[in-house]
Amino acid sequence: MSLTADTKLVIRRAGAADHDALWTMLKPVFRAGDTYAVDPAISREAALAYWCGGTHKAYLAEAEGTTLGSYYICPNQQGGGAHVCNCGFVTAPAAQGRGVARAMLEDALERAKAEGYRAMQFNFVVETNTRAVTTWARAGFEIVGRLPGAFRHPKAGYVDALVMYRVV
Repeated sequence: MSLTADTKLVIRRAGAADHDALWTMLKPVFRAGDTYAVDPAISREAALAYWCGGTHKAYLAEAEGTTLGSYYICPNQQGGGAHVCNCGFVTAPAAQGRGVARAMLEDALERAKAEGYRAMQFNFVVETNTRAVTTWARAGFEIVGRLPGAFRHPKAGYVDALVMYRVV
């Protein structure tokens, strides 16, 4: 299923009842070790605590009863930096390339503005994650920083991490 005008994508706050669905999406992404600076051997409990815990507010994207993706939103910093939010995104393997990440990003940007954030910042976008870099750039994010060799990619070796930023 591609996201079309008649596809009803529902994005709602994730809860404890969604942990199995979240882990099903997070596990292959974290195990691959090529997009998130997370230990590929992270446990289910630690992964869910990372995604849903602390200041993170996790959301789930569904269509026709199928979980398609998730994102979290949180303040990027405390105090004087709390007006800028940070997000993380994951798309179910079967839903990749169908517009789910773009739809979740649109929702996150609207939510960020409604919650009083002035900007959104991605702190560590792995440059080899071209799908994410392209999606964020198309949505108006600019590369405002480059961290040379900051990410050890399992196949490409040391690659740059990008800081991407956009006013909401």
